[in-house]
Order: sequence, then C-alpha cells, then structure tokens
Amino acid sequence: MKTLDKIPTTKIERASQLVKTGFKIGGNYISYYGEKIVNPSLNRDKLNENNAEDIYDGLKNLKGSALKVAQMLSMDKNIMPKAYVEKFSLAQFSVPPLSAPLVRKTFKRYLGYEPEVLFDTFTAESVNAASIGQVHRATKEGKELAVKIQYPGVADSIGSDLAIVKPFAIKMFNLQGKDSEKYFKEVEDKLLEEMDYELELRQGMTIAEACKEIPNLKFPTYYPEWSSEKILTMDWMDGQHLSEFAPKNNNEALGNQLGQALWDFYMFQIHGLKQVHADPHPGNFLIDTKGNLIAIDFGCIKHIPEDFYIPYFELAQPEVIDNPELFKAKLYELEILRTDDSPEEVKYFTGLFHQLLSLFTKPFHGDFFDFSDEEFFGNIASMGEEFSKDTQLRKMNGNRGSKHFLYINRTFFGLYNLLHDLKAKVHTNTFQKYIKNS
Repeated sequence: MKTLDKIPTTKIERASQLVKTGFKIGGNYISYYGEKIVNPSLNRDKLNENNAEDIYDGLKNLKGSALKVAQMLSMDKNIMPKAYVEKFSLAQFSVPPLSAPLVRKTFKRYLGYEPEVLFDTFTAESVNAASIGQVHRATKEGKELAVKIQYPGVADSIGSDLAIVKPFAIKMFNLQGKDSEKYFKEVEDKLLEEMDYELELRQGMTIAEACKEIPNLKFPTYYPEWSSEKILTMDWMDGQHLSEFAPKNNNEALGNQLGQALWDFYMFQIHGLKQVHADPHPGNFLIDTKGNLIAIDFGCIKHIPEDFYIPYFELAQPEVIDNPELFKAKLYELEILRTDDSPEEVKYFTGLFHQLLSLFTKPFHGDFFDFSDEEFFGNIASMGEEFSKDTQLRKMNGNRGSKHFLYINRTFFGLYNLLHDLKAKVHTNTFQKYIKNS
C-alpha cells in the first residue's frame, strides 16, 4: 500500500480535497441520471457504490476527524446503504499509512529517540492504519508490543473539519436553532480527547483493572515509559478482529460466550463505572484462540452524568413506557420534548419516541435476549427507513435530546450490531454480580 509523507492539515488544504470529492460525486449523479433515461428501471446501487468509493478515496488521505466520521457512519448498518457501510468500514483498519521517515520524525519529537533506539526491534511498516493513528509491532525486554502512532497534525484539524461538515450535518439531521451547537461541541470535545494518548493510556489501565473479574474478557497491558501524548505502547494481542471472526464462526456456544462477555463488559461500565467505551466497532475487539474477547482502544470514553443516567434508563422500563404521563415527563427531562414545542410537536415526538423505545429497549425487558433474532433487527431497519421518508419529521425541529444521547446511543447501536454479528444469546442481568463484587 502507498505510504504518506504528508497529511493535509490546514482548512484550505482539507476543504479543497473535499471540493474535489464533491465534483466526482456530481459527475456520478450526472452519469446515473443519464443512464436512467435510457433504462428507467435502473436502481441506485451502482450510484451508491461509486459515491462511496469516491468519498472514501477523498477522506482516507485526510485522516483524522473526517475519516473518523466515516468510520462512525459505517457502524449504522440499518440506515446507511450497504455500499457506504462496506467502504467506510475500511476506515477501521485499512487506510494508507505514514512513511517510515515520518514515523521516525514523530518518535524523535515526542519520545526523544527514534523507534529503533527505544525498542529492541521495530517494524518499519505499519500492521494496521486507521483514522487517527497506525500500529507497528515492536519488542522490548522479551515483550511483544503494539505501538500506536498518531498522525501528525490531525488534532489541529478537528475544528476546521467540523466547520466543513457542519452545514451538511445541519441539513441531514434537520438541526434548527442555536441549541444545535451543543451537539457539535460534544463531538469536538470527544474527538480532542481521542487525540490525547496519555488520557487513553490512563483510561485503558483504569477500565482494565475495574473489569478484570469478567470472564472471557482480556485487555492489553499498557506501558507509560514508552508512551506520550502522540505515541501509545501496549502488549501485542494475538487474535482475529471481530468482523473477521463472526462470519466464519459456526460454534454457537462460542458466539454466546463472547457475546456474554461483551454484554457484561458494557453493562458493567455503564451501570457500575458510569462511563463507557463509546467506540464499539469490530476493529476495537479481537478474538483469541482460547475464546476470549480482547478489548482495545480506550480513546473514546463517555462519562455518564447522574442526571442523564437515571431518566435514560428509566425510559427502558416497560412500566414507564406504558405510563403516558410518566413517559412524557421523562421525555422532557431528557430534552426530547421542549417547553417551546407546539401541541402538534409534543404529540408527534411523544408518539415517535414511544414507538422507537418500545422496540429498541426490548433487550432490557427480560433476563435473556437473543441478538440473532432477525425480526428484531429487521424491525429496527424498517423503522429507520420509515423515519427517513417521514415528510412531517423534516418540517419539525430535529434538534432533540440531551447532548449525551450522541455517544450513548452510538454505543448501544454499535453494541447491538456486534452482538448480532456474533448471533449471541445473552443473560442480561449477570453483570450485576460484578458490580457487587467490585
């Protein structure tokens, strides 16, 4: 794969790259509509494939937050067209890496030495390149290590990337009014945290220690002495990415075992630690030969404030969902309903969220849930399609809910999809014993 000697970092450089991509997409649409005149039955599959290819090609050299957004979108299998999901998922672990000279320069700047001096061995070529950083193999004092190096300049470009993306996001999600700024600030703050490898090191060590009693769940050991704000060193963990493992797994018991570990890991964090690994995509989980789930990459951790946690999980309870007055009160508490809403808006959004939560919270309504249930996921997909075509929704203020919804909902969408990939059947309350024992 071609390596990069430089990453565009200025607003002008990154904007011009996106403009070029826009021209390509425009050409795709012209070609599509030209073909459709000749063939009226032509569907949008080829258009989606071409657009996904051109968007990904435009973003992969930019890296940073622009590519991170694509990675986040690839998790939403129920809303995004298949072509986009398949192409954007490459952002998890398959993008052009930095060149060896640029890697050495980064080491010299942040650790004072070139990698060949710091480690006994160091692979010049990366073994994994994603949206924010790339991973190299190394050895030191008999330890097999993974060394993650952040791309130079990506932290400085977050503001400019979001400024470019903001107009499209406002249109896409129908965000109206000044209050929409809180969502962009939440994304910016979280992306800035992900760029701080010293923070990631502390978060990884803390969560690994807290979750050590959960069976079939492993974590790498982190090494502060070989880490900095842009370089992170941890144990090399052998295993398959969950996305590679799941389609080939025919062992139902193993799928259930891994799914249980994954579910307990997330529920323990949410209910026990009041913070959670908010980046549950397949590239952040490995499966080893002993049937253990290995959790990596703790850059994106969402802290859950009590005034959000309580009403959010109260809304998952059937007795709240089925009580109209109590349900509506929780919607106001979570800023889903607003005091300036018209009676029409109150009625509409109350009904919409009642429909949504009645379905999405089903895993919490019993002691056991089957995430291989195609009907459940089919209903989620159908609901997403229904909302995307709802003309009434587009006319109303789409600026709904606390800013905390962004990463908490992202966490649950990602978790559900991973459990579905594993076809896991899980006991939903076993995590409670780990909280009691901690």
